[in-house]
Amino acid sequence: MAGTNGKADQTLDLEHELPASDERDEAASTEAQPAPGDELSKIKAERDALFDRLARLQAEFDNFRKRQAKENQDFRDYALTNAIRELLPILDSLDRALQTEPDAAEFHKGIELIDKQFHDALAKLGVEPIEARGKEFDPNLHQAIQLVDAGDVAENHVVDELQRGYRIKDRLLRPAMVTVSKK
Repeated sequence: MAGTNGKADQTLDLEHELPASDERDEAASTEAQPAPGDELSKIKAERDALFDRLARLQAEFDNFRKRQAKENQDFRDYALTNAIRELLPILDSLDRALQTEPDAAEFHKGIELIDKQFHDALAKLGVEPIEARGKEFDPNLHQAIQLVDAGDVAENHVVDELQRGYRIKDRLLRPAMVTVSKK
């Protein structure tokens, strides 16, 4: 029994020599953790940095929005510049035609040249006339003003064009006003 007691006594002595694990954790945790005041000041500094960043981002966004609004306004103000430049020579030709002595044949020839000049300018801007006369009626391109009995024209086809229609690229500017045949 003495041998057994000796082992038990040694075990007890070892337990007394080593500090308990709870005591070690508490000692380590007090050394690693900063004081509550230091942690609070770090959190406040981080919060202030985030507020500063947010304020800067909001200011940048406001500046961007204002810059975009100005650019959009400038675009609207000057978008027609190229179109007007294309049309000014036509206006000049009309002014010259009105200043000349009217000789019916030459006046008519001059007006035809101005009409061609005008259509060329529109073509440069991407505007093209809509073909209507003799074509099948298309409600997307034509506006029917009148239905007429036309024996020599197929049903639901354009007999006459009262006002020419135009489109710019794929978009309709104005439908052609037409007379449509019926049976």
